[in-house]
Amino acid sequence: MTALTLEDARKGLASQPFSILLGARVTSFGDGAATLELDIREDLLQQNGYLHGGVLAYAADNAITFAAGTTLGPAILTSGFSIDYLRPAKGIRLVAEAQVLYSGRRQATCRCDLYVVGEDGTTTLSAAAQGSVLTRNGPPP
Repeated sequence: MTALTLEDARKGLASQPFSILLGARVTSFGDGAATLELDIREDLLQQNGYLHGGVLAYAADNAITFAAGTTLGPAILTSGFSIDYLRPAKGIRLVAEAQVLYSGRRQATCRCDLYVVGEDGTTTLSAAAQGSVLTRNGPPP
């Protein structure tokens, strides 16, 4: 398998309509890790003014899958993940940092820490996730 590049990852993300809707960006990719970021906007908040948990889950899922892609290649799908919400997410940017914990021939297990960057530049760990990614057979549907 030819190693995927940051540009490959960015093209993959750009092919996802939901990621475009959220304004997500892949900011690092390679060596068993990936970072996904998005700006926190008012339309992504829940009723208490915090970033909606669904946005955090999206970021964890995608960051985990991109990290796994560094070891398994692009023909992959998330097989499952869990997320723990640690603190309310309030700030200007969400940063999801994922790394591969284990990778075999067909499956990788990854961890993702989700941080919120405040207006003053401080980062706060808001959630932690872990998931598994599997290679898929055949062309995409």
